[in-house]
Amino acid sequence: MLSEDLRNELAAIAPEADCDRLAELSGLFHVAGSVHLRGRGEIALHLDLAGSAIARRAFALLRAFEVESEIRTYQQPAFDRATRYQLHVEGVPHAYETLHRAGVLDAAHRPIDHPPGRVLARRCCRRAYLRGALLGAGSLSGPRDPHLEIRTAEVEGARFLAGVAAREGAELHVLERARHAIAYAKGTEAIADALAAAGASDVVLVLEERSVVAATKADANRLANADHANLVRTSRAAHAQLDAVRRLDVDALPDDLRELAVLRLRHPTASIADLARRCRPPVTKASAYRRLRRIQELAG
Repeated sequence: MLSEDLRNELAAIAPEADCDRLAELSGLFHVAGSVHLRGRGEIALHLDLAGSAIARRAFALLRAFEVESEIRTYQQPAFDRATRYQLHVEGVPHAYETLHRAGVLDAAHRPIDHPPGRVLARRCCRRAYLRGALLGAGSLSGPRDPHLEIRTAEVEGARFLAGVAAREGAELHVLERARHAIAYAKGTEAIADALAAAGASDVVLVLEERSVVAATKADANRLANADHANLVRTSRAAHAQLDAVRRLDVDALPDDLRELAVLRLRHPTASIADLARRCRPPVTKASAYRRLRRIQELAG
């Protein structure tokens, strides 16, 4: 499954700089995070994630800043009851400060819609932010009609993601749905640009390879269908010609028509081009076709 391959590859990329870790955390929390009020001004934060590799990655990112978190699991109530992973972060001063640095909370511990410019000032940080967003809420399907999307709660978040991607040479479109919005790309080339910006080079190669294989199979099927259609047409034409010859007095036909009539009787499944080569002397395919048409007219 391409979505799982994508998540696993992105989760294996270890950011080397703190700025990249903060940007990736920012991307994760902005697409997959939620804030819960605990009273007396305290809050707790949750990440809701699709796979264990992503949960471990988020746990490692937080631990790099000495932020404590707990991983819990639950099953989705609908569809295939897939296991989901929740990362719980307690609202303590050090966690608030780290998530403020990541552009998830403001100075008063309130969630903000998107990170400030300082979080995405560098190219490496923008790529890390896209990586976090893909890990948190990305999905990829293909190879036939490939489709990449990142789900956001509000359309403004999808537009922000599209803007970040555009700065890295990738084009994402935005679509608002009834209960959420998405930033998405269609087609192998557009998807490859977005994935390459996030660092998923292996999945790009797999997607392109599968796209080539799918296109080759489609071409082969079209050629096979065309050959089959030609064979059916040739067979029907030969049957009609044979039926016409059998309804005529072959010996009474002019020499040129009699030769084609005899050849058709002897070779009932041969193509017109083959019959033309068997004439003595050989004639063109067009000439043989005209003679056979004349035989059918005489029999008609």
